[in-house]
Amino acid sequence: MLELMKKGVDVRAKNSVDRTALHWAAGAGHDQAVKLLLEHDVPVDEEDCFGMNALLLGAWFGHLKVIQVLVNAGAKISCENKSGLNLLQCAAERGHIKVMEFIMEDLEDIKLDKTDKLGRTAFHLAAEHGKLEVVEFLIGSGCQHSLKDQEDNTALHLAAKNGHTAVLQKIVEIGVELNEKNLEGLTALHLATEGGHYECVRILLEAECDVNVQTEKGMNALHYAAFHGLEDIARLLIDAGININAVNNQKSTALHISVLQNFPSMVKLFIDSECDLDITDYRLQTPLHIAAEHGRQDMAEMILIAGVNLKLQDKVHV
Repeated sequence: MLELMKKGVDVRAKNSVDRTALHWAAGAGHDQAVKLLLEHDVPVDEEDCFGMNALLLGAWFGHLKVIQVLVNAGAKISCENKSGLNLLQCAAERGHIKVMEFIMEDLEDIKLDKTDKLGRTAFHLAAEHGKLEVVEFLIGSGCQHSLKDQEDNTALHLAAKNGHTAVLQKIVEIGVELNEKNLEGLTALHLATEGGHYECVRILLEAECDVNVQTEKGMNALHYAAFHGLEDIARLLIDAGININAVNNQKSTALHISVLQNFPSMVKLFIDSECDLDITDYRLQTPLHIAAEHGRQDMAEMILIAGVNLKLQDKVHV
């Protein structure tokens, strides 16, 4: 670097994404290179095309020494990138606890519950990305636990959706509301089920969440289990007392959906659980009609053996 500088290289030169040598040194954790560049009057707060400056890159990649050098050089600590992420949020999303401790203990005016452009706080981001140590640190620092992002997701929603079992367990333990709905009417249980996250579903059920909550489209968790053929999760939900005969906005039960999605083992499970075989959907079709319509003989036979009302007719009968 010194040799190049002696030859008159432009220390402020930018690449195709507007990053300077300072950006690269900070992101790579080379504190001595950062110091050298700053001594040659490289602008400390210059942003790349993503709105990332050297300080934010240091936080993103967890380089505490780099951050300290930049702060001592007068870097603007209230900076944020084009997504609205500040220092704390960058470190939280990536799980850099030492950096977070420095930010909270040594820097001023860093807001613990600041939101990004999606309405997510550091707590949301840590939960979404499964950073347990960060979640514990933020809880200990007094963050708000139940804030909602722009889609009305809480940290509980995000941990459940992404299958972060340990983080979900921690958030449940602090006593948050388990049945909060997002904009689509989904609870953490719906999201954990849809993602196929068995342990997350188990944690929520053991914490006594409402197993029968339905979304804006009338879907309960069992509908999602049926749609994806998640037999183990369906058993958990049935054991927890879910309404096996609940209908969604199309008047479909979980059995209707299992037949349509071609999951014979799910159909058997619902039959063994004594579901109502004669419920009709918005087309007045029973699960047997759907099995016949799609030529699914194995499922039709299971339903017939279980005993159905063969006189029920759908809307297009002749």
